[in-house]
Amino acid sequence: MLAEQLLRLTRRLHRIQSRQLEPIGITPAQFRLLRTVASYDAAPRMADLAQRLDVVPRAVTTLVDALEASGRVRRAPDPDSRRVVRIEITDEGRATLRSLRSARRAAAEEILAPLTTDQRAVLGGLLSALVDGMPERHC
Repeated sequence: MLAEQLLRLTRRLHRIQSRQLEPIGITPAQFRLLRTVASYDAAPRMADLAQRLDVVPRAVTTLVDALEASGRVRRAPDPDSRRVVRIEITDEGRATLRSLRSARRAAAEEILAPLTTDQRAVLGGLLSALVDGMPERHC
């Protein structure tokens, strides 16, 4: 029963987030990739992104293609290796992230609206315990 509730909540959050992201012209997967690129100190390689996102490299290529076409990221040559391509976030990508953070907060607020402040704190603690207790996955 609990697993089913978690799955239903996840699907609902995904639907709400997709609805919030649609006017910005970005998918949840593209948002996740954009956030991940922005989290690196230096421009990551495609392989770095695939590993961090726990997806196959081809999935990263497809997402980068779409984000590059919209001007949110760009491919850049690696200064140390001609065969390596790095992914850089653009100014447009940073502006999109700012907009998306607002959309994400609105989606979370919609999901959490029925909860009191105390219930939100308890839920946050429980979710942290679940996330922190998960074993690391290695690709």
